[in-house]
Amino acid sequence: MSLTPKSVQIAIYGWALTHTRGLYQFTMTVKDYYSILGVSRSASAEDIKKSYRKLALKYHPDRNPGNRDAESRFKEINEAYAVLSNIEKKKQYDTFGAEGFQRRFSQEDIFRGFDMGSIFREFGFGAGSQNIFTNFFTGTEGGKGQFNSFNRPNPFKCQGQGFDPYDTEKRKDIYYELHLDLEDLTADRQKTISYDREGRTEKISVKVPAGIADGQKLRLHGKGHGGFNGSRAGDLYIVIRVNKHGLFRRENDDIYVKKEIRFSEAALGGELEVPTIYGNNLKVKIAPGTQTNSRLRLKGYGLPHMRGGGKGDAYVEINVKVPEILSDKQRLAVEGIAAAGL
Repeated sequence: MSLTPKSVQIAIYGWALTHTRGLYQFTMTVKDYYSILGVSRSASAEDIKKSYRKLALKYHPDRNPGNRDAESRFKEINEAYAVLSNIEKKKQYDTFGAEGFQRRFSQEDIFRGFDMGSIFREFGFGAGSQNIFTNFFTGTEGGKGQFNSFNRPNPFKCQGQGFDPYDTEKRKDIYYELHLDLEDLTADRQKTISYDREGRTEKISVKVPAGIADGQKLRLHGKGHGGFNGSRAGDLYIVIRVNKHGLFRRENDDIYVKKEIRFSEAALGGELEVPTIYGNNLKVKIAPGTQTNSRLRLKGYGLPHMRGGGKGDAYVEINVKVPEILSDKQRLAVEGIAAAGL
């Protein structure tokens, strides 16, 4: 009787081929670049650089001749540094997580614009450092050391199936986070952004519609990375991030603002000046007997609806302030109120 393993797994180019009980399955191997470099997610660019240099020196092929494990680790360290040392790639890695990032970025995308030769010279590495990448990634240029993978072998290409995890449309797309203040959402805005595209800085003007929500995306066709072998270029996705406001709070298209009033104003009524997201102040009436946590509605002073026209409302959340310290005159007045049964 012969014994066969229940499960065998082979890792190739960031994908794992698993054989379990006669079945083959491709799964993505997720890489945590922060763990690879031994730094926290809040590490500064200088800390990332120091950690990379230390690890690269440790696993450098000149110090580990013939050691395949060290060579593999050296490549992994450089891949992590190629992402975390690039502002735009690091931002997208932090935004979409390790798995989401690796689904969007191929090895070519990761090393595009990463000048290995310059990095190795800066840290005093020998020429053997770059040769490792040249041998591992066919098509690497010997001059600048920028990664190129148009001709790399594809271990997943099966005749008749055409499955290629590197040649997907999504891997050509670029994701860019655009941070906006609430005030930016009160009207259509034209914003100019700069982003990294195939090693170059591109500038483009984009129209941001009024009332857009945090997390929504704007898609610009053909503004991503160039297509492979003549295929169409990818797209640029603008991911909207709305900054937290110090005064206003958003819920859908409604805006909320907190205001404190005195006990006398709550009991007798009065007038209150309220700021709006549009930069002006409104005077609103406080009805006698207003309770704490009550709301005053300002119709049409919320954010514009992205579809269908019109606007949300603004709400003033009332809090009746109780003074912590009373003057002698105030204490006598409060005691008189208490004596009157209030």
